[in-house]
Amino acid sequence: MTLLRIKDNTDVKKEELELIPRLARKLAAKTLADLAAEGVFVFPETLEKAEDIDKTQTILEKKGDVYRTGNVMGFLGLDDERLDIRSRFGGEEDHFFLYLLAKVFDFPNIVNFETAADDSDRLFDFLLFLFPYYLKTALRKGLFKKYIRRSYNDANIKGTVDLPRHIRQNTPFIGKVAYDRRELSADNSLLQLVRHTIEYIKGRPCGRSLLARAKDETELITEATPSYKFGERSKIVFENKKASVRHAYFREYRDLQRLCLAILRQQKQRIGGGPRRIYGILFDGAWLWEEYIASLTLDLFYHPKNKAGEGTQWLFTGKNRKVGEIYPDFIGKNASDLIIADAKYKRPDGIGGGDYLQMLAYMFRFGSKKGYFLYPEAQKDNGDEVLYLNSGSSYEKNVRPRRDITVTKHGLIIPAEENSYAAFAEKMKNAEKIFLSLFDRELKTQ
Repeated sequence: MTLLRIKDNTDVKKEELELIPRLARKLAAKTLADLAAEGVFVFPETLEKAEDIDKTQTILEKKGDVYRTGNVMGFLGLDDERLDIRSRFGGEEDHFFLYLLAKVFDFPNIVNFETAADDSDRLFDFLLFLFPYYLKTALRKGLFKKYIRRSYNDANIKGTVDLPRHIRQNTPFIGKVAYDRRELSADNSLLQLVRHTIEYIKGRPCGRSLLARAKDETELITEATPSYKFGERSKIVFENKKASVRHAYFREYRDLQRLCLAILRQQKQRIGGGPRRIYGILFDGAWLWEEYIASLTLDLFYHPKNKAGEGTQWLFTGKNRKVGEIYPDFIGKNASDLIIADAKYKRPDGIGGGDYLQMLAYMFRFGSKKGYFLYPEAQKDNGDEVLYLNSGSSYEKNVRPRRDITVTKHGLIIPAEENSYAAFAEKMKNAEKIFLSLFDRELKTQ
């Protein structure tokens, strides 16, 4: 197996890609939408609403004599070639990327990112770790139900008589009638697939601890599938492979179905899409960073989610309609001193232009006098940069900074990597305390 490790948002020399020639050729011609269609898991699932990446973006974009990576991190493979895209803010082992995943997807503490025998095992383990997240997300829509045909043989006829079966089962006539009936039921092939996945994970090392992250959802699926039979796993996998969830409302169940199929179909061969097929998991770095910051500041900010269409805000109200749909990353909960914050997966010198305009629009809309850009700071503390909004005009030669309206670039310092992930995670917890100390002073809800 050949493995190439690169960073997001960096230049990659053509010579480096010669280590994985077949995979590089495939990636050069495929967009994120193409990869998702082939079975690669891409986060966030709704690429159409992602601001920092889009479905037409490629993993490797050619720029002159070099290739440029984008905001995407993760793992990809083709045959015996592997590409590992890591965070530019992490070190050689990139414990930072793994830490973000653990925080956003609530991986249990027992997960050891350093014990996987090879990258195929690591990719497969990530699918297992993601299962509770997908399960909880899907069940927010309630139990998935669909019409299925059931066969009965009793005296309470409520369906279509099955004459051949009736003659076969009820001759001589004993007062029963064989009939079929369509019923809206949760005990269907999709939830059976989820049940089989749950039972498979239970048998894995640490599987029960992993499922404990979605204890209520797991019990709900178990209760909803009384007809579960271990020996029907292949049949259930085949039925779901043939009939995927199509309705847009149940998009979360479609994603859960894909994940369950990936786990159950690859439990023996581990990750692998067969010959000449790309496989793997990709994450939008900006989305991952935003969700991580949200997990740290849950008590301080409201967190609208543009990718899920949750917490929609509007710039204007017109005649019988609202205009200008917006989704600020974070809206302070302290209404008397409301603060707007924007998570940026960028270095501080990369924040500018459109970022400033967007921040000012949000601040003006919510009547806020304080805005914050929250970004990852690579290993050293350069201090916060406070920017003051100008007043006046250069034509009148009266430009002056206003002291009452500020925008601050506030970084979370990413510590130098330790030999072990556990030691790095401990350093990150200390860095988080320092990062949040600013909000302890200014943003606590009164």
